[in-house]
Amino acid sequence: MNALPDIGAIRDAAARIAPHAVVTPVLRSAVLDALVGAELHFKCENLQRGGAFKFRGACNAVWSLSDEEAARGVVTHSSGNHGNALALAAATRGIQAHVVVPEGAVQAKLEAIARAGGTLHRCAPTQAAREAMCDQVQAQTGAALVHPYADARVMAGQGTLALELLGQAPQLDALITPVGGGGLAAGVAIAAHALKPGLALFAAEPAGADDAARSLAAGARIESLSPDTVCDGLRALMGQPNFEALRAHRVEVITVSDAETVAAMRLLWSELKQVVEVSSATVLAAMLKQPRRFAGMRVGLVLTGGNVDLDALPW
Repeated sequence: MNALPDIGAIRDAAARIAPHAVVTPVLRSAVLDALVGAELHFKCENLQRGGAFKFRGACNAVWSLSDEEAARGVVTHSSGNHGNALALAAATRGIQAHVVVPEGAVQAKLEAIARAGGTLHRCAPTQAAREAMCDQVQAQTGAALVHPYADARVMAGQGTLALELLGQAPQLDALITPVGGGGLAAGVAIAAHALKPGLALFAAEPAGADDAARSLAAGARIESLSPDTVCDGLRALMGQPNFEALRAHRVEVITVSDAETVAAMRLLWSELKQVVEVSSATVLAAMLKQPRRFAGMRVGLVLTGGNVDLDALPW
């Protein structure tokens, strides 16, 4: 399933996940508003089930399966949040989730996947190894593949976040999400522009994994990059359908250094009083880096997750 979802599919996803997902709050901070010179509305997906927005897409994918497909379970590859989300979503339907994880993944995230009932399959830390192991598990079990970002059902689920946010803060002028594989950025762009065609859309990306920025600048998707960033949730190469969505919706990518992102993470902990993971902080880092770009605007910032290894904080 690699086509892009439309607003109808995103509305269907919202109805499908409503019994299971959390409607997450939107928080404000006068201190952070003053720092950036804009009105900031933080969509706190760190408070979503499983501690990340990923539950939305995984839940939509799991509940989109026929009973016959669901009985064989689901499989994915993930360094953490998507795997955890899929295991949690599978549990809501009473089916098995297989999660292929690369060596070197954050221990706290692996423990969360196991706790949620997922079966872990370890592989080498390359995209090719992940996909090969996924194929192997599929062949052995007949499980349905739920790709972390290049799956229309997953993108539709992530897009529900924008429907929710624009219901909570309809006056927004701009919206910014982190971008890695692009499932969130694509789903949010499609949903947001269906509701507010004039909304300015941005994506924040680590400078050490800047394939989305490079791809959009070149007009074609970059097919290889060796990521070098502390943002473990944003190391994936952007998917082809995700690239098409970002290009079609004129999403502007702002790249930020790891140092800028860690500084923004500290600010979010200290001023917003929220435990967010480093990938989430890219959105605030991007605004702090380019305050003139956002001066006086009402901006929605998606805080994507809060699954932090407390024994290995980046400061």
